[in-house]
Amino acid sequence: MRYPAVAGQFYPSDAEELTKTINGLYTGPLGPGQLPYNFSGEKSVLGVVAPHAGYMFSGQIAAHSYLELSRGARPDTVVIIGPNHTGMGSPLSVTHHDYLTPLGPANTDREMVEAMLEYEGAIADDAAAHRYEHSVEVQVPFVQSIDADVKIVPVVMMAQRPEAAKALAGAIYAAARDLNRRTAVVASSDFSHYVPPAVARKKDMMAVEKIEEMDANGLYSTVRRYGISMCGYGPVMTLLEFARMSGGNRAELLKYATSGDIRPMEEVVGYAALAVYGEGH
Repeated sequence: MRYPAVAGQFYPSDAEELTKTINGLYTGPLGPGQLPYNFSGEKSVLGVVAPHAGYMFSGQIAAHSYLELSRGARPDTVVIIGPNHTGMGSPLSVTHHDYLTPLGPANTDREMVEAMLEYEGAIADDAAAHRYEHSVEVQVPFVQSIDADVKIVPVVMMAQRPEAAKALAGAIYAAARDLNRRTAVVASSDFSHYVPPAVARKKDMMAVEKIEEMDANGLYSTVRRYGISMCGYGPVMTLLEFARMSGGNRAELLKYATSGDIRPMEEVVGYAALAVYGEGH
């Protein structure tokens, strides 16, 4: 079992309070204005980009991602990919351990983990990368807010070069295909860090444009060329590569805001919610 590392810091540690908080994020002034469906199936949603800061700052933006995810068909497995902030563990790390949150355990799809490990040798089964990493953990209660029984595959990504994103996406796609798993991907990322609000928006929209163009390599080049301090561009590139393999044809910005929209400050962190869609939607 992987126990919570940031409960009580990034989000409430009490189950009742956490449920109330998440509901308030959906209905708050920067939120989407309604609670999520229990996977309605009205859209073909292959995955979403969601921020991973403390819920007070980024949770309302993340709620847009999860409301849109809930408009898709119910996935068998949600692959949650977060960047590595701790420096611990392997370049690409999965784990067999279930993730415990105040809402209960989110069960890991161990068969899919095994299939990914067998397909791609660059991926390691490495619990150390997950132990203190918040970028995956904060997404799990949001998944549980839609359907507590959906299985997850947690991935922590230290290697964020294009070849790593393609290898990881290929493993997810192959495992999902071979196991006949309906799979959705959550790419966990914040955007610009600790820059003036106008700078954050200008630079972040450059990255958003490449995501909306479904251009993983272009996102990487743009982040590097313009020094955009986006921490999870590797997970987002992986989502785009997975979507390309799965017939994805469109990405859309759902909501953008910064920490300065919550609390006025001279230097802010940018948050964007995006969704990636399959054919027909």
